[in-house]
Amino acid sequence: MLSSRAARQTQPGRQLVIGCGALAAELTQIKAANHWQQLDIKCLPASLHNRPREIPGRLAQLLAETRGAYDETFVAYADCGTAGEIDKLCEQEGVTRLPGADCYHLFAGASYLDALEETPGTFFLTDFLVRHFNRLVVQAYKLDTRPENIEALFGNYERLLYLAQTQDEGLRQGAAKAAEFLGLRFEWLHTGLARLEESMHQGLIARG
Repeated sequence: MLSSRAARQTQPGRQLVIGCGALAAELTQIKAANHWQQLDIKCLPASLHNRPREIPGRLAQLLAETRGAYDETFVAYADCGTAGEIDKLCEQEGVTRLPGADCYHLFAGASYLDALEETPGTFFLTDFLVRHFNRLVVQAYKLDTRPENIEALFGNYERLLYLAQTQDEGLRQGAAKAAEFLGLRFEWLHTGLARLEESMHQGLIARG
């Protein structure tokens, strides 16, 4: 359950979160639960995760477009496969980003690292990726028209672990179907949004 701690604090000036589209629903939910009226959210397309080299440039463009319009800006990306380029950009711009290498680590924390140690061949899904599995995975990698790509891309995986932000049975069933489609063992773990919300408090709201 989301807290409303920030709603009891003195409201800071205008603040901006520039986030990944894969986190748009969760960021909006956290903003609403905490009554952060001073906070605006702008998201880049989630499909950039299939082209991570483009993320820093798109972030830099949006930071430039919004420079001076906000008292505080926070980047709601982890490293996300950019090999430290987001960190370099954030340092140059004097802004903070979400902790961790990717959103899986962000949502699950130590449980994510434990899962990788237990089964290195683990493919992860979040609520967003379950909802858009067909577009971002099946169609993006032509798994529907070239089924041989499933073995080529997922042959070294053993299981699909669904890191669930909600208790949505429909999403859980969708994740199970995705695992079956890829020929992987299915498991799931409820993570909620507590770690993302706490990162928002620490990285932006607490500094405002």
